[in-house]
Amino acid sequence: MITIEGAKTLDGHVSTITIQSDDDTIIAAQGLTILPAVIDPHVHFRTPGMEYKEDWRTGAKAAIRGGCTQVFDMPNTKPPTFTKTLLNEKKALIESQLKEVDIPLRYQLFFGADKQHLHEITGVKSAVIGIKVFMGCSTGNLVIDDDESLHAVFSLAAKENMLVAVHAEDEHLIRERVANYKGVMNYQAHSTIRNIEVATTAVAKAIALSKQYGTRLYVLHVSSREEVALIKAAKEEGLLVFAETTPHHLFFDTRAYNTLEGKAVVNPPLRETHHHDSLFKAIQENVIDTIGSDHAPHTLEEKSKRYGECPSGMPGIEFMLPLLLNAYHEKRLTLSQVVSLTSKRARDIFHLPEYDDVVLVDLNKISTITTTESKCGWSPYMGLTLTGWPVYTVMKGRVFEC
Repeated sequence: MITIEGAKTLDGHVSTITIQSDDDTIIAAQGLTILPAVIDPHVHFRTPGMEYKEDWRTGAKAAIRGGCTQVFDMPNTKPPTFTKTLLNEKKALIESQLKEVDIPLRYQLFFGADKQHLHEITGVKSAVIGIKVFMGCSTGNLVIDDDESLHAVFSLAAKENMLVAVHAEDEHLIRERVANYKGVMNYQAHSTIRNIEVATTAVAKAIALSKQYGTRLYVLHVSSREEVALIKAAKEEGLLVFAETTPHHLFFDTRAYNTLEGKAVVNPPLRETHHHDSLFKAIQENVIDTIGSDHAPHTLEEKSKRYGECPSGMPGIEFMLPLLLNAYHEKRLTLSQVVSLTSKRARDIFHLPEYDDVVLVDLNKISTITTTESKCGWSPYMGLTLTGWPVYTVMKGRVFEC
């Protein structure tokens, strides 16, 4: 049995809490607050094929450090996860890597929508958390950029009662804007080329398909006021549309290119600073449901390449909760909203079973980010001083120090 003594609960009461375990462990938790463990519905742990950037050994360590005990991994690996055979092979690799580090991380996998393999979806519906659709190119070559295939995916998902998660950027608009771009091709150009219209065109199309077929739709990494407005209208109409944002879209803006350079290149790109207020307001209004780290590590060598060769994505899973706790201290979020973003809404949307994983946080701990567990060896948050940090992560009856 794990006995947690003296922890403060979300409602402010000090309690002794027990969690079933094969070990007898007592945690003296005076001064700590107990929260549900983080669920990160959006990670790229790069297995198989890109383990030199990240794998499940290092990814699991980063997750635990961030108070996270469950992740949903994306299918744009090498090879992509778009057949039942490849899905089973990926699961075997994951289990092997987690066993090596003895971390029983909970995980779910998204299945990749690929034009040539849509027939595979029905056979995996009970083995995956949903279908991932890249409406615009990102890392890898998974992309659904024609209406016929999009209709097929949304129709099939509705029939099989599967959720569709979309990377909502319009591929045709991206190509058009690249071809017509006359400015300097630097890192800052990324936010101009993949502008808000690129995102809203795709979001509007995905919502229309959700409405037409009755498909549950999860819009990934919402980045702008205009996307929020489309999603808010869809929710008010009663559509089954849900929204995620990311730490980098909440806390970074286009000024980050000046200091982070290629490390600030992400898809969808960073926006102007005024979008931060819109995203926080969307959280207050329950338009944005969840936060996903979109943990997408690349090596420093890759991120230092010139624009056009520099891959998109940044690591973030281990610092997502501290960033949100720091926002709580800045009075931008309540603790209840932090819990809703990091746990409660994901459980509801993805129909997750109940379990008793928790994270014990020191809301008053002040620390500067200087190290990372990620294999890529860097974080865009290096140097930030945050208030509020995980101290212990409890998962499957085991205690891990953060």
